[in-house]
Amino acid sequence: MSDITVKGFFEKLSPALNAKPQALSGLDCVFQFLVGNFAYNVLIKEDKATVAEGAAPSPDCTVTITENDFIDLVSGKLNGQMAFFTGKLKVVGNINLALRLGSLIERP
Repeated sequence: MSDITVKGFFEKLSPALNAKPQALSGLDCVFQFLVGNFAYNVLIKEDKATVAEGAAPSPDCTVTITENDFIDLVSGKLNGQMAFFTGKLKVVGNINLALRLGSLIERP
């Protein structure tokens, strides 16, 4: 799926997440994504997700990854756990949120 871009992915993420509120149930957090030169944050509150470009002031969980590795991750070419264990994906903050992240960002 070479047509996936970082910007395109995050533009589609909010509607995709909000289409499955049961997956957001019980979450009250901010995810920060630092993908290459891009920064996006995802606020999840009251079973709704809002995606914005830029840095969040106080994220609960920050994910850092290169642009190419992110594209591979969201297109299914790179396993999230393998990316983490090989240092391609770095997580800072609440590890429990990071564990739920995979199911939340599956290809929107």
